[in-house]
Amino acid sequence: MRRVLYITALTATLTALGTALGAASLSASLTACGAPNANYPYEQEPDPRKQEYIIGASDRLSIRVFAHDEFNTDIQVRPDGTITIAMIGDMKALDLTPTQLKDQIIKAVASFVKDKDVMVTVAVTEVNSYKVTVSGNVVQPGVFPSKEFLTVAEAVALAAGPNRFAKSKEAVVIRPQKGGGVKRIPINYEQIREGGEEGLRQNLVLIRGDTVFFP
Repeated sequence: MRRVLYITALTATLTALGTALGAASLSASLTACGAPNANYPYEQEPDPRKQEYIIGASDRLSIRVFAHDEFNTDIQVRPDGTITIAMIGDMKALDLTPTQLKDQIIKAVASFVKDKDVMVTVAVTEVNSYKVTVSGNVVQPGVFPSKEFLTVAEAVALAAGPNRFAKSKEAVVIRPQKGGGVKRIPINYEQIREGGEEGLRQNLVLIRGDTVFFP
């Protein structure tokens, strides 16, 4: 009788162990396939290439006021995000689009001229503020400036790729938020490297200030 009870208990233990191992194996398999990222709404992340450029510190601007050359200037945005225009004084340019800055300049110029329809152009002549960081387990971590927008893959390439210790399936894009705090966007870099539909979805265009981190 005791032998039967022992065999029954042993069988139950082995069955439970087999179930646990099977679940762990399934979990590992899903992780390998990128399942944890499958439901992330990557398509909802903004693509800066499809939006008007946002002015940053150190960018160079060309400002022209038609028929009022005294306001014309070629200027670099200071680290505090401001610019200085003759007669008008200091104006904030940081985090504005050229159109938004143009509208502010029109209002300011209207205080000095009689023209009802002031024509102003604001052009970004040199991009110096776009920088992204690649950190963690990569070959050459650092802050990388660029004159053009970078994708995750392009930024990682500038850092010479993940090193042998990197958990490439668990990378993350850390994105500062305007209201404070950060958003963490899961990235399976192996899927990006392999290509395919899921890799394309995760190969986001990075925004100024983003960090790509490899644990």
